[in-house]
Amino acid sequence: MLLKYILPGISHHLRQTLTNNYRKGKFERIKLIYYYPFFVSISSSSASVTRLHRAVYTRQYPLVMILPDGSSINVRYPEPRKIIKLPLDLSTLSETERKARLDARKPRKKLKVVDEIEDNFNARKYMKYIKKK
Repeated sequence: MLLKYILPGISHHLRQTLTNNYRKGKFERIKLIYYYPFFVSISSSSASVTRLHRAVYTRQYPLVMILPDGSSINVRYPEPRKIIKLPLDLSTLSETERKARLDARKPRKKLKVVDEIEDNFNARKYMKYIKKK
């Protein structure tokens, strides 16, 4: 019996309940997942429809995920971020769209601005304002 080896660290009542359910065949296609401090039995369908069935789980932050087709979904993510955009597969685009996307990725050339300074300063023009000793 598998439960004999898994269950020694939990309470007697919970161990008895899990053992009885196992004998009755209620654990077909149901996973036993150990989250400290006790076991939780969940099926994949109930976990996807309702909340996360965990006593202890890491903090997860709400996030908006943008799919390649432009649609967005709200998901949970372990790091605090606002938005994640999934990459677009360029092999699915037409030739003109692919070229436009690749051109947009290339760095733009910086224009060099050259200032010409007009130097028509004449120092002799201001000699009359300088006092001679």
